[in-house]
Amino acid sequence: MIRILFFASIRDRLGVAETSVDTVPATVGDLREHLAARGAEWAEVLGADSQVLAAVNQAMSGPDAGLADGDEVGFFPPVTGG
Repeated sequence: MIRILFFASIRDRLGVAETSVDTVPATVGDLREHLAARGAEWAEVLGADSQVLAAVNQAMSGPDAGLADGDEVGFFPPVTGG
């Protein structure tokens, strides 16, 4: 199982702070694809064209990062500063 956390505007748009999946996708990109298949809002927020950052076990990770049972993945929007 993978625990998935959503932060800031992603959490607000999806209406959930966390979820989980029992089947462990191979990569972060595969997980995003799996979640995007849940519906139109999910696809808009997490689809391949969206700007989303991910962290696996609290370490910044790209779409090719591998996943294992028990991992925690957080998704959050890019942060801008000034």
